[in-house]
Amino acid sequence: MSEQLTLEVQEDNSAQRARDDIEVSVVLPCRNEGEGIGACVREARAALARYGYSAEVVVCDNGSSDRSVESARSAGARVVHQPIRGYGAACLRGLEAARGRYVVLADGDGTYDLSVINRFIEPLRAGYDLVLGTRRNGSILAGSMGAAHRHLLEPIQTWLSRRFFRFRVSDVRCGVRSIRRDALPRLNLGATGMEFASEFLVEAARAGLSTVEVPVNFRPRSSGRPRRTVGDGWRVARHLLLLSPTRLFLAPGLLCLLVGVTLEIALLPGPIRLREGVYLDFHFMFVGGALAILGLQLILLGVYAKTYALVHEPELADAWIRRFHLRYTLERGVALGGFVFAAGFIINVSILAQWVAGGFGVLFAVRPAVLALTLMVLGAEIVFAAFFLSLLRASEFGRV
Repeated sequence: MSEQLTLEVQEDNSAQRARDDIEVSVVLPCRNEGEGIGACVREARAALARYGYSAEVVVCDNGSSDRSVESARSAGARVVHQPIRGYGAACLRGLEAARGRYVVLADGDGTYDLSVINRFIEPLRAGYDLVLGTRRNGSILAGSMGAAHRHLLEPIQTWLSRRFFRFRVSDVRCGVRSIRRDALPRLNLGATGMEFASEFLVEAARAGLSTVEVPVNFRPRSSGRPRRTVGDGWRVARHLLLLSPTRLFLAPGLLCLLVGVTLEIALLPGPIRLREGVYLDFHFMFVGGALAILGLQLILLGVYAKTYALVHEPELADAWIRRFHLRYTLERGVALGGFVFAAGFIINVSILAQWVAGGFGVLFAVRPAVLALTLMVLGAEIVFAAFFLSLLRASEFGRV
């Protein structure tokens, strides 16, 4: 028994020394890239040897049905497998399997020029946490990217990232980047699809990783067919929106609520004359009521999303949402909603009193009735939202 234990310890120590000797791991996600994965691995290995790095190339196979695995192994790569389909899933498994102090992540279809892999390693040696490739400041060769992605979808995704998350990246979808292994635990990564690339950058921005961009050349795939699809672009844009409840829910909701309430109050005394023959009348009060109700609903959805982040991922939550919940108790929410509801109810009671006083005849009180109905619906929404928020935050604040 003691001899077996000694042997196991020696094997563990040998494995640990082997891991410690690896400075760079190049991770290549791959699914049915038999035409190009071998050349990609050889290019990476040649560059690593030329620059003198102690390194490995890890290919993460994502359920290939061609000869991708055989091609990768014959070129000198270590192959791991990820049965869960998706670009992000393959990247996550590859990052998990990598043993180097620095990890370079690149696509396995040969579209990126890995002969200049030193650009992604030397900044890490100098102390940066993350190195990002940029095709916009490098070169995009003819046939490597469809026109829709090059001139519309990817610029929009980059703009959304810069606008929503305040990090200055020129190419959010570039598929080659490198990171220090000790920085990876600071990223909360989980996307399994193409949105992994943007999630990676969002998490890096939230974690405050020191980042530098380096130019990279983007080449056509060996098959000659661009890989990106419109569906991929939409999933990335959708993911960025979902990561920013303020822009997705709160900002448009607040705008709708303000416009709706302003319309109703402005039209309550009577029609508004814009110019000769052009009036805004009570019909626009209906529009205002609908906008106000929609706006409050969007605001509440945004608060729900922020509250969920506060409870489940407090390190990612905005500071203001915690202050909000410390002051906005269930009782205050019910009181506020009850006050708004009561205001609408009182208006309706006054309309009813006028109708009774007029002998139950014809009564045209559309303007105050629309405002009253809007206030009652808004008040009811606020009351029920206060109860739902209490359910969401109970575990975090220990009270309702």
